[in-house]
Amino acid sequence: MSKKIALLLGVHAHQPVGNFPAVMEDAHHRCYRPFLHLLAQFPEFPCSVHFSGWLLDYLIEHHRDDMELLKTMVVRGQVELFTAGYAEPVLAAIPEVDRVGQIRFLSERIQEFFGGDLPRGSWLTERVWESSVVPSLRQSGVRYVTVDDYHFLCAGQDSATLQGYFTTEEGGEPLDIFPIAESLRYKIPFTPASEVVSYIESLAKENKLDAGIYFDDIEKFGIWPETYEWVYEKGWLEQFIRGVLSSDIISPMTFAQYHAQSHTRGPVYLPTTSYIEMNEWTLPASAARRFSAMVERSRWENRYTEDRPFIRGGIWRNFMMRYPEANHLHKRMLGLSQRFHALDVAAQTAERRRLLYESQANDAYWHGLFGGLYLPHLRRALYAALIELERDLDTIAPRPPQERRDFNLDGYDETLIHNELLQVIVAGSGPAHVLELDSYQLRQNFADTLTRQAEHYHDKMTQQPTLPQESSGLANPHDRVAFKDVIGPEDMTVDSVRRALFTDYVTAAPIHAPLEYVPESAMSDTSLTASFHCQTLNWAGMIKSFSLLSQALLVTYTPGPTTSSLNGLAVELNLVMPSCDGPAGRFENNGKILGGFGDVLTLESVSQLMLRDEVLRGQVTLGCNVSCRIQTRPCYSVSQSEAGFEKILQSVTVTLDAFAVNEQEPLILSLAIIPL
Repeated sequence: MSKKIALLLGVHAHQPVGNFPAVMEDAHHRCYRPFLHLLAQFPEFPCSVHFSGWLLDYLIEHHRDDMELLKTMVVRGQVELFTAGYAEPVLAAIPEVDRVGQIRFLSERIQEFFGGDLPRGSWLTERVWESSVVPSLRQSGVRYVTVDDYHFLCAGQDSATLQGYFTTEEGGEPLDIFPIAESLRYKIPFTPASEVVSYIESLAKENKLDAGIYFDDIEKFGIWPETYEWVYEKGWLEQFIRGVLSSDIISPMTFAQYHAQSHTRGPVYLPTTSYIEMNEWTLPASAARRFSAMVERSRWENRYTEDRPFIRGGIWRNFMMRYPEANHLHKRMLGLSQRFHALDVAAQTAERRRLLYESQANDAYWHGLFGGLYLPHLRRALYAALIELERDLDTIAPRPPQERRDFNLDGYDETLIHNELLQVIVAGSGPAHVLELDSYQLRQNFADTLTRQAEHYHDKMTQQPTLPQESSGLANPHDRVAFKDVIGPEDMTVDSVRRALFTDYVTAAPIHAPLEYVPESAMSDTSLTASFHCQTLNWAGMIKSFSLLSQALLVTYTPGPTTSSLNGLAVELNLVMPSCDGPAGRFENNGKILGGFGDVLTLESVSQLMLRDEVLRGQVTLGCNVSCRIQTRPCYSVSQSEAGFEKILQSVTVTLDAFAVNEQEPLILSLAIIPL
């Protein structure tokens, strides 16, 4: 037998739930459509493809002809479709019942449109592996998955043996696993096509059909910087396909074809991990710097190839530790899942299930090379699904108006108050500020901001740019340093206090630290008011109360026996408005337009400020029972995107102080939310 090697080429297509239609259209025209149309020209070139469910439904609705073309390739056996969780959740981070439900939801959707049998292969979101997902995959009809070869190396496997699939089990439930070759993941499509073909040929062995295994983001074929020109206009993809088909050594096939004609290489038990870059991203900046230094030291000593399986970093769930906003959203989602599955089966409708699944989409729970959690519209989409589902569940399985429980696992009981139109969640310790303020009508959480923290990659901004070395290939986006916006030192501020609504400070205090509160010991689950007692010296005894009216939240500050006046108080709100700093959002006062949400304002001796948002189709009116000073400023974060470092408006910071309040007179602030 002459030398032969199978090429298993798979691509994964995904767009986050809630992404902008313009972004979806651009991705389709620069990537999905040209990829599918070029692939269709070569019926003899098999390929495996995964489209996340939310994206698949979008493409079927808006670009049906292209999906019909994909269907043609599926029917003729050229393309194998992979399944996964419908809304692209990290399976390990959601309840088991939802793992099975999400996979079946997408598998049945694939079968409904494309015909044939249910998919037997599954993509794993972000290649996050935990052995607990094995039974869920098996129950969903999945028989094999793909993860990185790095996962296998972490289990002590020899890289020379990773050219086929292996078998694991959990509780006696078997599952086959294909190791994706990191070498191919970094070469395709960045290295010239002829070099990639030659490299794959070099992997072939005599008397044994090994496999060169690739499964990665299709967005590398047209959406990543410079790739559209490289892949399509300069012809990389066509050159690669023709090179593979003309090779006497390479036999391209789908994963299903290889799985059917080959056999397992033996048992394997993988540790909890993801791809190696993710393991660094999950770490806080200080730990990530130490991790990076250790990696660089290993490279310098020419030991990295043998050391890297044992240089692990963190795991995906660390994002819940790193970002309190991700943890808050995650625990809210888990609570809604429990409520949904407590319903009678007849009440678990497809629409309610869809909303639950959308709230589990992975993108807004983490942050790595690009956007993710840092993108307000992605967080907003998940909250919109969560809020709509919660409002619906309240109509058929009502909750008490007030609850107190530690749902975010921080060791303190949060206070939840809701009526038919609004819900407020107050932190269980410390500043007694609002972590979530929901409008059920507008499907909006007005406290959905992001606390600014240091990111390890911020260090890159101080590096001197280097000229690219002469190369016939394409630069890897992981190594690019570019700037979409001008970033100044003031933009790199790190927050010491979580950003929220109604965080209280003392204006004359030498240290800018929030006032501290404890909740009132007595609680009534029928009341729409919750009170907190201030514990900070000189302000001890002041009572801060939250009350829900029909369409407004009232926050009342009642002076304590040692508090002579409240005019030394400053109250900060970080309001999240969907328009961000775009033209559809503006400040108004007494019918006069004052500016946009990206403007800095100072208003003296006023008692009201309106924030009007055309994207929201609603307005927020902030009021005070006495005249005061109101100052606004935009709160930007700095993160990476495909285009480089950028500033993103996370919230509008509104500060109220200089209250014209008399001694022992209470201060009452109101936040009214009105749909337009």
